Amino acid sequence: MAAAPLVYLPDPKLRVVSAPVERVDAATRALVDRMFETMYDAAGIGLAAIQIGEAKRVVVIDLAGKDETPEPLVFINPEIVASSEERQVYEEGCLSIPDYYEEVERPARATVRFLDREGAEQEIEADGLLSVCIQHEIDHLNGVLFIDHISRLKRDRVTKKFEKARAQGELPSFPKRDKRDRREPEAVTP
Repeated sequence: MAAAPLVYLPDPKLRVVSAPVERVDAATRALVDRMFETMYDAAGIGLAAIQIGEAKRVVVIDLAGKDETPEPLVFINPEIVASSEERQVYEEGCLSIPDYYEEVERPARATVRFLDREGAEQEIEADGLLSVCIQHEIDHLNGVLFIDHISRLKRDRVTKKFEKARAQGELPSFPKRDKRDRREPEAVTP
C-alpha cells in the first residue's frame, strides 16, 4: 500500500472536527494501514486520519526509535477520560507543520478509552512520550494543532510562513532533524 499525501498547514481540513467511526471494518483497517505507511514514510511517530484528508476519529502511533523494532498502536474513536494535574513540557513537532518545533505543556498522564484495530474497547494509562503523542493526535481529531498551545505571536508567525510558502507552491524551510530521535519530556509543576 502506498503512502498517502499529507495535509499541511494552512489547509482548512486541519481545523475540521473528525467524525466517529461507526464500525471497525475492512475499510477502517485499510485506512489504518495507509496511515501507518504514510507515518513511517514521513519518519513520524503519530498520525491522525485528518492529516491525510480523512475526517475520521482514527490515530496511529509508533514510538519506536529509528533503530528499534516497530511497536504500532491503533486508536479508533479515542477519548481522554482522565488526565493528571501534574504537567510536562515537551518539544513537539507535527507532520502537517514540517520541521517546526515548539515546547508545549500538557498533562503528564492521560487515561484514554478507544477501540483497537479489531473493534474491541480498550483503555490505557499513558505517561511520558505516549501521553504527549496521544494528546497531540486527539487534538488533531478535534481540529486543534500543537501551535494552538503556544503564544499567539509564535503561532501567527509560523502560520504566515506556511501561508506564504503555500502561495509560492512550496513548503517553508526550518532546520531539519530526524523526527524519530526524541528527548524525554520534562515534568513541570503547575
